[in-house]
Amino acid sequence: MKLIRLFAGLAAAGVLASSALAADQLVAIRAGKLVDVVKGEVLRDQTIVVSGERIAAVGPSGSVQVPAGARTIDLSGATVLPGLIDMHTHLTGDPNLHGYKSLGVSDIRSALYGARSAKVTLEAGFTSVRNVGASGFGDVALRDAIDDGELPGPRMRVSGYAIGIMGGHCDNNLLPNDFHYVERGVADGPWEARTKVREMAKYGADVIKICASGGVLSKGDEPGAQQYTLEEMKAIVDEAHKLGRRVAAHAHGASSIRDAILAGVDSVEHASLIDDEGIRLAREKGTWLVMDIYNDDFILQEGAKAGMLPESLAKEKALGQLQRDNFRKAFRGGAKMAFGTDAGVYPHGDNARQFFYMVKYGMTPMQAIQAATINAADLLGWKDRVGSISAGKYADIIAVSGDPTADPAELTRVRFVMKGGAVYKADPVSAPR
Repeated sequence: MKLIRLFAGLAAAGVLASSALAADQLVAIRAGKLVDVVKGEVLRDQTIVVSGERIAAVGPSGSVQVPAGARTIDLSGATVLPGLIDMHTHLTGDPNLHGYKSLGVSDIRSALYGARSAKVTLEAGFTSVRNVGASGFGDVALRDAIDDGELPGPRMRVSGYAIGIMGGHCDNNLLPNDFHYVERGVADGPWEARTKVREMAKYGADVIKICASGGVLSKGDEPGAQQYTLEEMKAIVDEAHKLGRRVAAHAHGASSIRDAILAGVDSVEHASLIDDEGIRLAREKGTWLVMDIYNDDFILQEGAKAGMLPESLAKEKALGQLQRDNFRKAFRGGAKMAFGTDAGVYPHGDNARQFFYMVKYGMTPMQAIQAATINAADLLGWKDRVGSISAGKYADIIAVSGDPTADPAELTRVRFVMKGGAVYKADPVSAPR
């Protein structure tokens, strides 16, 4: 079986790079199977014509006209999908440096780590991400370097600092009072919170991240405890929307989820303890839920070695299974759901491990893929650019050897990655024969 014939020699030589196929050429991709996430179907024997960064045409191979001189990428032995999207990442976060270990990491070092994380994430098949929280505006710098072609990585929407209350989940409570340290995203009261939104927007944030409740990996608070008030969250959402930014709310507890939705946030992150009222409100208001139901495994198995505090491990033990059960409940209750993993808590590049749990807790494999493609693109504000293999959209295309609609584990073994018409990964070695 021939797979990615054009790049076999380069891959074997270990020199495949984004320049192997520049994004200014005509390309015809032969797809043995193609996951149509809009229709929710797997199509056979399809051809995708790529012109520069964009998809020019897609359809049955017998009916799509391939322009003269177009290069051919043979994926006839593979399943082709749109590039995946993770709506909750921390690319500048090192999963091995949690808790007190994190105190020795500078903002500059975090940004440099982000360069590696971006490459690993892209090669794992995630061609777009939303980064919700980074110190020193490292995610802004990373986004801009990727956009300028200086580094390989996914398309990024970024938040800069997450905004939260003094002493809350978005503050740093590891240092003693002698240091008088307050995280730069701290803002108390409606007008101070509005000012903080303006600051994040000034320095490059595309999206505003707030902490409506306590968290698991923070010191001295409880995930279920509400932190921002409804009044404060309304002020943040009003200011952010006025400035054209969407708002993502970290919220574990039922009351914080409820008030975040009532305040008008665009998405609720984690939503671990969501109740029937929260599910109803999310459905009625059209609020997206982004529930990270894989990383419980990493936290409980590897968290102590990574420096996570004993209190954090205890909080995760109490919360992890409840979150997974509530994922099933929220999905069955009709809430809109987008794929997000909290990458950076666990090692970057392992994002696709979450698909298994999304299927285990209620979704079909196709629905899980849609959560990471068309649903995520909608929440990202880029549904006209990414999320499906459709004419006019960016040529963000991945391929796996098997059928991910039968076995979602296939998505952890991405063989081919194209972003914007440029090939970043082509691995024919392990293709089926």
